[in-house]
Formats: sequence, structure tokens, C-alpha cells
Amino acid sequence: MTAITNSSELVTTPAEAAAAVDIVTYYIPILLSLGAIILLIAWLPLILRKLPLTLPLICVLIGAAIFTFTPFADYGPYPAETPILIEKATELIVIISLMGAGLKIGRPFSFRGWQITVRMLAICMPLTILALLFLSGAMLGLGIVSALLLASCLAPTDPVLASDVQIEKPQCDEESEARFALTSEAGLNDALTFPFVNLAIALAVAGGFSWQTVGGWALEDVLIKLSVGLVTGLAAGWIFGKIVYALPTGTRLSRTGDGFVALGATLSIYALTELLHGYGFLAVFLAGLMLRRASRENDFNDRLHDFADETERLLMMVMLVFFGGMLASGGYLSAVGWREIGFAAVALFVVRPLAGMIGLIGVKRPPLERFIISFFGIRGLGSVYYLSYALNHAEFEQEIVLWEVMGLIILMSIILHGFLVTPLMGRLDRHLEGRQKSAEAA
Repeated sequence: MTAITNSSELVTTPAEAAAAVDIVTYYIPILLSLGAIILLIAWLPLILRKLPLTLPLICVLIGAAIFTFTPFADYGPYPAETPILIEKATELIVIISLMGAGLKIGRPFSFRGWQITVRMLAICMPLTILALLFLSGAMLGLGIVSALLLASCLAPTDPVLASDVQIEKPQCDEESEARFALTSEAGLNDALTFPFVNLAIALAVAGGFSWQTVGGWALEDVLIKLSVGLVTGLAAGWIFGKIVYALPTGTRLSRTGDGFVALGATLSIYALTELLHGYGFLAVFLAGLMLRRASRENDFNDRLHDFADETERLLMMVMLVFFGGMLASGGYLSAVGWREIGFAAVALFVVRPLAGMIGLIGVKRPPLERFIISFFGIRGLGSVYYLSYALNHAEFEQEIVLWEVMGLIILMSIILHGFLVTPLMGRLDRHLEGRQKSAEAA
């Protein structure tokens, strides 16, 4: 901490003075390490295409390695100590990821075309919340409000860490139903889980269940905020589409070729929606969809998507490197025991896959494709955002348990998907290619 003396001079504590010395001493090595990491992150996707590894897993391993060395080992972060910083950092990366996800999808809106997405949102996600709510109480001993919060935070799939199972580029959303379903699900369920998180907050503030609290929540957090997010996202996306593509030739934004237009649109639409008391996550994703539809074949769509994707990857790298640092030197997960490991295993191996398969009953797709859609519901930075957001707005019992379980599930999810995504998605792609060739031959 710093203090101001009567003479208005800044006085630093010994810890701050030592930190300043470390920064000055290791400044050039830090720059070298940062540059090397950024170059490595840009290069790794080329190497990892055929290996059973993913970029998020590599980032965590790099972070764990870095924070074992001086001076980094002394500054291992812990999420409970910086909840506001974590909330804002994860909020930023999630909204950028949601805009990128929206820009990838060009499929027209229709129940038939989006039926798997609708099923995953309307059936799989509520079943997941109910199952995790019960298991949080039974296996972890959490009270009903904390259990609801944990279940709600773990319900949505992550738009940031799931890039390996999502649509890779605009114009490619017909290449795999699994990729489309996982992209569209991740784009929408981060917004649709917000009402459940807000219900947990409302119950925590009220000190328990009451019909008055639930009634106010249903009106404001479900009806009003979802409606505002929906209308604002569609309207703002349509307006931005006109500005980018439909203005007179000399003034339209697409003529600039600047991909950071996507970032400007993301931040302004999100902030506007939040000022109007709507769900910004929903608005940003819908705006991305509308912006893509404003001129589907325009090459500027690719530029917007690429800039959003590059920004997302850079921010993801930073967050996951620090996550690795938490694991290596911050004491994170030190309180994890067998009950937490058991809960995480059931959540990842039983709850999500089973809820997904129930949601896809009757869908006429290959069994392998249905399994991949159900299984690859990676948990990540979106869940971290929701937990930090809730803990910054209300007090919950056993907050340390919530952080520890969340971190464990994210780590297990990253490792699990890191080793399985490449072989399973490769097998699915080969299977679909074989079916297509057989259909063409017939």
C-alpha cells in the first residue's frame, strides 16, 4: 500500500519497493519472455493441428512454468484476492469472443436450421443446472443459494476456450453440424444463464427464498433484461451493418479495411445495452449475427472476424498464463480434496454428456456427431466471469469452495478437451466426408 504524508510525499511499503526493484531488474527479460510467448501462440496452431493438444492447454502449461521462476513466483495470483480485476478482464474477453462467434455464423434463422441449438439451450442447459444444483448440495455440502450459483456458473459452455470445436471461419458454418451447434450454443447460453446467476444474487441479498424476490427477479432479470438485450442487439447490429456496408461508397466503414471496427462495435453495443439495463452478452452475439448478414459475401466480414479472433486469442493467452501461474505458485486448488474431484468428474463426464444426449433425442444425426455435441461443453472463462460477478455483488457461503471447484473443473476441462478434441473432431470430419462421397456416388 502507498500512503501520503503531511508533506504530500508518496511513501512505499517494503513490499512495493521490492516489487519495483524486481520489475526494473527483470524488465528486459520480461519483454523477451512476453515477445517469445506471443510469437509462440501465433505459431502453435500450425503445429497443433494434428496433435492431441490445444492452445489453451499449452498456455496453462506455459504459465505454470513461468511462475515457478523468480521474480514471478512471488506474485502468483489468487482469484479471491482480486475478484474485481478478474471480473472485468473475463468480461472483456467474453464479449469479444461472442462478437467473433456471431460473425462466423451465416446460417439463416429457422427452427429447422437451429433446432439443435434450441434443444441444447431449452433442454440441456436447464437439466445441467438442476443436476449440478442437486450435486452441489449432496457432494459439496453447499447451501441452496451457493449451490444455485455454482450450478448456474457451470451451465454455459465457453465461447473462448472452445475455438477448436467451433466454426473456424466465416463462410464455413455448413461444414459440420457439430461445429455450428457448439458455436451457436456457446454464443447464446452465456447470456441465457445470466438470469439464473442473478437469481442466486437476489436470494443471497434477500437472505433466502421469498416469492416477492422471485417475482421481482422474473420481471426484471428474465423478461425486461432479455427483451432489452434481444432488441438492442438486433437493432444495433442492423444499424452497424448499414454504416459498414450501405452508406455511400466514399463513407462506408468497410472501405477502411480496418478490422478494429469489430472491437469498436463490440464495446459500444455492449456498453449501450448495459446502460439500457439489458444483457450485453446477448446483444453482442446477436449484433455479430446481424453484421454478418448485412453483406454475407463481403471480404470485410473476414477482416472483422480475424481481428476479433486475434484479439480474443491474445487476451485468452494472458488469462490462461496467469491461470497457470495460480496453479503453480498462488496456492490455488490447495484445498481440493476427493469430494471436489468427484464432483468435477461427475459434472464433466456424466451431467453434461447425459443432458446433451437427452436434449438431442430424436435428432437425425450420426451418433458420433451427437456424442461430440453433447460431450464438448468446455467450461472456461465465461464461468469465471459469472462467479466473480456474483461474488462482487453479494455475499455467499463457502466462497473459497466455489473458487476451488470452479478452477478444478476448468483445469480438468482444458486437459480433457486438449487431448480429445483433435482426434475426435478429425474422426468426425472423416466420417462426414465419407458419407458425402457415398451420397454423391449414389
